[in-house]
Amino acid sequence: MSKITYTKHGDYYLPDLVLPEDGETRPIGIYGERHRRYLKEYHKVQYINLLTSGRLRSYLSDINEQAQERLDLLVKQLAEKEGVTEKLKAESQMEWVGKMNNIRNRAMDIVNDEMIYS
Repeated sequence: MSKITYTKHGDYYLPDLVLPEDGETRPIGIYGERHRRYLKEYHKVQYINLLTSGRLRSYLSDINEQAQERLDLLVKQLAEKEGVTEKLKAESQMEWVGKMNNIRNRAMDIVNDEMIYS
């Protein structure tokens, strides 16, 4: 059991509180950061629980990795379904770029709806 120490600030003694370290070294990434902002704004209790338990960074890193894997899989599946191939890329680069941008945007919307903002 650790002893709580206090520091005097003006007329008051305030506890010296330190959040536990997570030890996580993986990056949070763009999806983890988006989910962190979402939790902080709309699910404050869950955010505070993760933060004070020292699990926030590892949780966000996991979300980021899962979201990136889901995005990559969706892009691949949608491209196959719509016939966007390397052959099309060789024959008509601009058409391929336009179709891949469209596919990637749709896949990002799906990932955001399923994993980031839910």
